[in-house]
Formats: sequence, structure tokens, C-alpha cells
Amino acid sequence: MDMDSLLEQYGSLTFSDEVLKGRIPKSTYKAFHESLAKDEPLSKETATVIANAMKIWAVEHGATHFTHWFTPMTGLTAEKHDAFLEPDGEHAVLEFSGKTLRKGEPDASSFPSGGLRATFEARGYTSWDCTSPAFVKNGSLYIPTLFCSYTGEALDEKTPLLRSLEALNRSALRLMPALGLDDVKHVNASVGAEQEYFLVPDEYYQKRIDLKLTGRTLYGAMAPKGQELGDHYFGSIKRKVGAFMKELDQELWKYGIPSKTKHNEVAPAQHEVACVYAACNITADNNHLLMQLAQDIAKKHGLRCLLHEKPFDGVNGSGKHNNWSITTDTGVNLFNPGKDPLHNLPFLATLACTIKGVDEYAELLRLSAASAGNDHRLGADEAPPAIVSMFLGDDLDAVVNHIIRHEDAKEESHERFQTGVSVIPTFSKDTTDRNRTSPFAFTGNKFEFRAVGSAQSISSANTVLNTMMAQEMDEMCNRIEAGEDIMDVIRSFFKEHQRIIFNGDGYSEAWQEEAMRRGLPNNRNTVDAVRCLNEERYIQLFEKQGVYTRTEIASRYDIRLDNYVKTIQVEALTAKRMAQNQLYPAVLRYIGQISEDCSGLKNNGIDNDFLVDDLRNLADGARKMKEEMQTLDQAIVKAQSLVNREKMEEAVAWRDEVLPAMNALRATTDHLETMVADGNWPIPTYTDLLFGI
Repeated sequence: MDMDSLLEQYGSLTFSDEVLKGRIPKSTYKAFHESLAKDEPLSKETATVIANAMKIWAVEHGATHFTHWFTPMTGLTAEKHDAFLEPDGEHAVLEFSGKTLRKGEPDASSFPSGGLRATFEARGYTSWDCTSPAFVKNGSLYIPTLFCSYTGEALDEKTPLLRSLEALNRSALRLMPALGLDDVKHVNASVGAEQEYFLVPDEYYQKRIDLKLTGRTLYGAMAPKGQELGDHYFGSIKRKVGAFMKELDQELWKYGIPSKTKHNEVAPAQHEVACVYAACNITADNNHLLMQLAQDIAKKHGLRCLLHEKPFDGVNGSGKHNNWSITTDTGVNLFNPGKDPLHNLPFLATLACTIKGVDEYAELLRLSAASAGNDHRLGADEAPPAIVSMFLGDDLDAVVNHIIRHEDAKEESHERFQTGVSVIPTFSKDTTDRNRTSPFAFTGNKFEFRAVGSAQSISSANTVLNTMMAQEMDEMCNRIEAGEDIMDVIRSFFKEHQRIIFNGDGYSEAWQEEAMRRGLPNNRNTVDAVRCLNEERYIQLFEKQGVYTRTEIASRYDIRLDNYVKTIQVEALTAKRMAQNQLYPAVLRYIGQISEDCSGLKNNGIDNDFLVDDLRNLADGARKMKEEMQTLDQAIVKAQSLVNREKMEEAVAWRDEVLPAMNALRATTDHLETMVADGNWPIPTYTDLLFGI
């Protein structure tokens, strides 16, 4: 493919603003953007003209149907497809009105609502998100939408995200004049998402019921080799993987998704694709589409794309680093420190609000990345700890301390990077190193929130980030408007919330102790993390900023616990089925084979003591496995009996009784796997899955 064709393909399947501008009258285009700028609803006339242009464009690109594409609280996307064709007597006509574009009515009864809707109350509405472009995929026009109940409550991830962006814009515009930025008319959050994933051969995937039903391996002894040699990270990309990556890039470009980087990740069979920045809600939509495309394309190459946070025990899990910044419509990145950060007022004020926000709302940030899948990852020596802290680096840490102590910084010359090789030129070093153990790290002109799980939507994390910033900017404005000097406010924010800054090793035991001394929360799992949604100060934060109502917060509390319970229940029932129907019988069959060999040797007068020892060890393991299968079954029955109790009590039972029983059974079974001869184990091994491509 030549360069011109490649450039022409970019965004070719997306109904972008540029496409819109070329297909509607100038007056309609102007009216559309005036509505966006003023946060006003579109007129029926404007919507009708846009709908007709969108329909014609979609049909030209092979679409026969349209769908309102939304993100219910399942963590996935949802779509219902309707045909453009409408019967008209003996003929058919293409219909797509402005009303149809703006509003849909899918059945809401089967989506999680956390008590917002009864099962018999089926009506729900989708509403066009006109800030995110529509696109054509598989013969349908996809229209990004919000999803709300008949009574107006948000039943999705996007509605709160858009509300948080409005709150951030409102509060930031209030602060801008105090920072000397009088010409700013809009402030937005920009996000770039890095997506990690595993690729495994489809032939082995099909033979693993745990991968099919849960997305992770519930059993599996570690292969003799893992990631300890560091040879996979940034290593040469295998041909089959490279073909998948190439097609994925080509498809992403067609949808205008700015895929920039691809490489092998740390664990065997693990990879990453990273996209450059876009507006926050557009990046959220793009990332959902990216995950769908990656899974679809992998199948075409005889592979399966695993998005679970911890598909394999013993090697790194997968995250989704959320690179977040705040920018103005005048082109100012408020997180850009510039050459003189100590005297860069917009940067200092934004940094101060961020430090205060992360300290005060650390539990909400932890919650935003909480899930049963991510619990396997957070807090381990591979991902950010469950303790939320901020990394600033030495230079910015010094800036914060200079301001707290009323000191001016000494002018420092930036070091040159020396390679020690004479023919290689020196170059300037970055002002700070990177800290990969920090959950919330400053990385030059943005903050990287590294706790989000690979299978999760980024909407929840960014909703919290935007909301907390809106709150802190409001508080800064209140104090300035009450007569305080802005630098005194910044100084107090730094001084009172400096405890959240930590530049050291987040994996160390010393940090666990230090964080406890500082009073930082350490919610180690989803069940503990969810509790904060019952705290009044967090409820009031969301209510005050207009992001969630009290009722919507209560529903999220219920839904998150319910998702946790159901996830663990599916895993436990799958683990039980695999043990009973596949793994335990395989061990018994192998014991039978060894027993026959033992008897044969004895009958021929050959010493069989060594086989007797093997037989005894296998029998002991099988006996222990049987006992642990019974323990797991009992734990499942007990947890299931709590289904009508308070949701927290039920979740605690699955966490404290079922999960430990699963883990104990796995440990015994994985050990038995190493004792059974090759060819006798009924499911593909880690060697097959991780090194089979």
C-alpha cells in the first residue's frame, strides 16, 4: 500500500466533523457547532439535515442498518440494529429521521440497574452523543449514545463521564482568569489509552473451558520458562503476531483511531497497542472499539485476544494505562510545566488541585479500577499497589518544597545524557526518571493512571479524575474570591496534601508501613474498595458536581458488588466442573497406569520401589484434590445461600470462603499436573498457551 492510499484510509469509516462539514449547508454546520459551544440541545431542523447526510454517507459505505451504540454497566458495549429500509406499500424507502438519530428506545430491563428499574419496567432511552463521531462497521452505522432510564437516571458509563467533563469545564473556566488565561472559552480533558493484551493459539483456547467462560486460566502449572529472561519485552515480533498487528492498525486507522505504538510486553504472549491523545469521551469510545476489533481480527489469524487482567498465574497481568491531561481551547496544556515550572502559575494551580484531589479522593480512584479481574493484578509485584499515591519526580518534588518553604529555586542546567561512545552525540535528559510502581505518575505533561484493568472501560476512572478536579478548582476559586492570594492557596494545597506524594518503590514492604503511618487508605480488593460509595463526603462530591445523583451512586454500589459476586461464582463453578470432569479423572487414570506398571514389574521380579513411591505421591495428591473439591463445593453452596442477604455480606462470602477454596484446589491440581506424564493431561498447558504461536 502506497503512502497516499494509507493517508486516504485514515478515518475513512468515520463520519467525522470534516465529512459533516462537506455534506451539509454552511448554516446548518454553524448552527450545529453553536449548539455544542453553548451546551444547548440541537434543533429538530439541524438534527434532520445531519441525519439525512449521515444516512447517505453510511449507505455509500455499505451500511444497511443503524444502531445506537452504548455502554451499559456491564462494562461492555451494547447495540440493537434497525434497517434503514422502510416498507412503503409495494416499494421500500430509506428512512432515517432527525428524531431517530437523536433518540432510541432499547429494552432496559435486562441490563444492570442496581435497583434503579424493576424487571417489568423495560423502557430505556438512548440519546445521541453528538461530540463523538459515528462510524460504519459490519454493514451498520454505529451512533455513539448515552443510555438512561425512563425516569432519567444514568444506566451507562458515558452519561456520568460527559457530566464530569461539563463539571470540569465549568469549574476550570471559573479559575482561568485568576491564572491570567482570560481568553479561554472551553477546557477539556484529553486522554491517551495504552491497551495490553495476550494472544494465544485458537486451537488451544477452544480446549480450555476456563478461558472460554471466564477469560483466565483457573488451572495451570507454570511453564519451565516465564518472563525471567526479559527476552519477550520489546523483542522481535513473531510473523503471525505481526500480521495480526498490521491488520489491527489498518482497521484502527480506518476508524480514525490514532494507533501509534505496538510492541511485545513483559510476559510471554503479551503485547500492547497505544493510541495518541483525543478528547476524553472519544478516547473512551475508541478504546471500546479497539477491544472489539482486536478480538475479531485475532480470530481471523487463528488466534484469540485475551483482555482479562490476569489470564495466566505466575506472569505479568495486563493493564490499561490512562494518560490524562487538561487542555484549553487556546492550546494550553495545564499540565505542561514549561521551562520554569516554579513561576508557571497555570501549571502550579492545576498541579495543586491534582495533588489535593488525589489525596482527598484516593478511595474513589482505587474504586474506579476495581474489579474481580483486576484484584489479581493490583498490589502484586507487576502493577501499581492498591495504595494510591502520586509520583512527581525529583524536580517537581523540589518545586513543591520550594513553594511550601517560600524559597526560590536555584537555576539548574539540564544534564546531557552521556553514552560513553565517542561517535554518539549527547542529548538532554528528561527532568525526571519514570516510576513504574506508582499508580498515578507525572510523565512530562500528563498524569498516567496505571491502575485501570485491561478489560475495563476507562470511563469510570476519568469520571472520577474530572469530578475531583472540578471540586478542587471550585475550592481554589472560593478561596481566591474570598480574598486569599492565589500563591498562598497553592501553597496550602501543597502543604496539607503532600503526604500523597511518594517517589520511591511502591512494591516495597517499607512503603506499606509508611503509607499506613501517613494515613493513606489501602483497599486491597474490590469488596473493600466499594465500601467508600456509602460515605457521605463522596456522595456529596458527586451530587454537588452534578455527576451522579444519590440514587445513581447507590445503584453503582449494588452493581459493582453484584458483578463481583457473579464473576467469582462463574469462576468457581467452572473450576469445580473442570476438576470433576477433566482433571481429577485424568489423575485417576494416570494412577491406574502407574499401578499397572508397578504390578507388571513386580510380577517379573523387578524392583518396583521407585514406582511405589510415585504411586503413593500421586494417590496422596489425588486424595487431597478430592477433599479440596468437596471444600470448594461446600463454600459455593454456602455463598449461594446468601443470595437474598445484603449484597456486601454475599460478596464477602465469595471473597473470603470461595476464592481461598479455589486457590487451594488450584495449587494441589497444578502440582499434580507436573507429576502426570505429557499426553495424559487433558487440557493445553501453559507451555502450549504462552509459547504456542
